[in-house]
Amino acid sequence: MKKFVMAAIGGTVAGVVLTTQLAAPLIAQENARNANVYEQLDLFGDIFERVRGQYVEEVDSKKLIEAAINGMLTSLDPHSGYLAPKDFDDMQVQTRGEFGGLGIEVTQEEGFVKVVSPIDDTPADEAGIEAGDFITHVNGESVLGLQLDAAVDMMRGPVGSEIIITVVRKDVAEPFDVSIIRDTIKLTAVRSRVVGDTVVLRVTTFNDQTFSGLEENLKKSIDELGGMENVNGFVVDLRNNPGGLLTQAIRVSDAFLDKGEIVSTRGREANDSERINATAGDLADGKPIVVLINGGSASASEIVAGALQDHRRAIVVGTRSFGKGSVQTVIPLRGEGAMRLTTARYYTPSGRSIQALGVMPDIVVNQPRRDPTAETTPEEPTSAARRQTSEADLRGTLSNDSMSDDERKLLEEERTRTEEAAKLRDEDYQLAYAVDILRGLQAVAQ
Repeated sequence: MKKFVMAAIGGTVAGVVLTTQLAAPLIAQENARNANVYEQLDLFGDIFERVRGQYVEEVDSKKLIEAAINGMLTSLDPHSGYLAPKDFDDMQVQTRGEFGGLGIEVTQEEGFVKVVSPIDDTPADEAGIEAGDFITHVNGESVLGLQLDAAVDMMRGPVGSEIIITVVRKDVAEPFDVSIIRDTIKLTAVRSRVVGDTVVLRVTTFNDQTFSGLEENLKKSIDELGGMENVNGFVVDLRNNPGGLLTQAIRVSDAFLDKGEIVSTRGREANDSERINATAGDLADGKPIVVLINGGSASASEIVAGALQDHRRAIVVGTRSFGKGSVQTVIPLRGEGAMRLTTARYYTPSGRSIQALGVMPDIVVNQPRRDPTAETTPEEPTSAARRQTSEADLRGTLSNDSMSDDERKLLEEERTRTEEAAKLRDEDYQLAYAVDILRGLQAVAQ
């Protein structure tokens, strides 16, 4: 017994000595790192004082410090940055759905401003700006090498004023100028329409209004069709939706899922991870769903598309999404400004990260570019002279005696819906494709 106790005590003493021997180098390394950080901070202070005292013109100390902070944050990734008090206020206004500007969501790539997506029914959208466009000049002044916030500031201005931006577009040989009149941007987060028996929900952004707008528009369109039993399915159109609030993306995903994971976020530390699961209740009542995406679908849009795709709740149609798979946290700071910091990556229910990869559609469907000369040409396919004739057009043709008046009426209604779908293909090929999928699924189910 004594030997056991002594052995135990000896082991404890030896353990203390060993721990002390191991800890000493670690403590020394940490002290060295801290000393190096303090040296760098001293260097920053020295440079700051020299600029204030020796620069050719007098400088604003506050602007210098803000620029230094922003430079530190923007060196991390394209989505981190410093928000001065005015920018912080602007961001809060945007999430509420109304602000002044051109109506484009932008990021930075290779030193230039890249359009993530134009916002529906805004000056940029009406001027023909497309997702993937690069903006190289603003009013003739190059934006190359500018920080993103500085480039965005160049594009801001009074409502009603003109701005000329120079655009470089893939598959267009030369850069070209686009004139845009600035306006107040009023975001309608969700709009709906009925195409045949299909409810189309156009989600343009994820702000404070998105989920409530989705509920309201979904119910309105179902009532328009006379009840859920008359709905063959839903199209959730997320094209050119640049994202927004993570909480709203979760609520929209949950609206169509009864159970299972919606999204997970993983930060730097293990305890920063979070999994968000769906709650019971499906606003679509189990009806088929097609989700439309393209290269302008980013962030929150990709969360919704990825969640519904992984749960096989929806067929995703269109082209590959933007690929922004990171989460930014806005941290208010002293002085009424804020810091936008990337704090986590998000993952779809199957565990895939879409960062820089995007969501790949189940069915890839490209949107044909509209020919600018098409509007000046005769509408040949619909002209009476070129319309294909049938037996029914012949003089004195026999009538069809196999159908009742009610059956003939139903056939005419079906023919009208088919013709409307054909017109839709000229207007929006991807949407028409989505509607055709739902009509096909309905036909198979009957």
